[in-house]
Amino acid sequence: MAAITMLRVALGLALSLMAAAPGLAQTPAEGSPGAAWPYPPPDPRAWWEAERPAPRDAADPMARRRLPRSGPAPVTTPIEPTLYRLWGLPPLQTQVVYGGEAILEVWRRPSNSVEQMVIRLTARRDGKAFVQVRAGRACCEPDIARRVGFDAELPAGYRSRILELVEAQAWNSPRDAVAQEGSASVGSICLDGVSYDLVRLTERAGGALRRDCDPAEVGEVADLLETAIGAAMGHEPRIDVLLPRGADFSRERAAYEALIAGGGRIKPADRPPAS
Repeated sequence: MAAITMLRVALGLALSLMAAAPGLAQTPAEGSPGAAWPYPPPDPRAWWEAERPAPRDAADPMARRRLPRSGPAPVTTPIEPTLYRLWGLPPLQTQVVYGGEAILEVWRRPSNSVEQMVIRLTARRDGKAFVQVRAGRACCEPDIARRVGFDAELPAGYRSRILELVEAQAWNSPRDAVAQEGSASVGSICLDGVSYDLVRLTERAGGALRRDCDPAEVGEVADLLETAIGAAMGHEPRIDVLLPRGADFSRERAAYEALIAGGGRIKPADRPPAS
């Protein structure tokens, strides 16, 4: 009986406290009609004016640079600035590159998959080099689905390699090319392979190459691809799994060497007739 009496007293006390302080009796659900949220709403303008941390070097190696009065170096790239943004990369068209610096990009596009990849190598004049990699499904949605990536500083030695590759002989080849054996052109019908867009940017200018999945065509740029893909591996398992052959382009290099030894060449691709 004493326990029941004490329970009644406690219940009565709780009810009296709730009546005296209705704000404690119940908290309206956030967003419910007519609910008075007990906390002041955030200032919308403060969201725009609040300080944002600057990206670290690896995420934007050429950040916080002023455009020269003459403007940035001319960029020759098939990639639109908006597409760079979708992949989470600063557009190449906005990058300011000084003497002794360079950017090398590889866009990897399998013919039988929508799982594409972007690799950007940056050599900076302070002796550092960086790699930025993004992978995702570039199809059927207004964004890059399941995008994953990383930004990292590269080991010593990569800077000189990048500067060497942006001056490689391959950049003197046609942008859109086809392998020609003797007098017959070998068409690049990419049914089961990988096509690549390669882009470079230096202080003087930029350039771009597109190579379809014909082994000889890809073999011409094997040095560039081996370095870029080699730099991209070992950081993120979800990216490594998309590169089953790793950075091995020995088969493509052999095909290119055989083409040249047999009197063939990489010639400009025939343009489609005007409609």
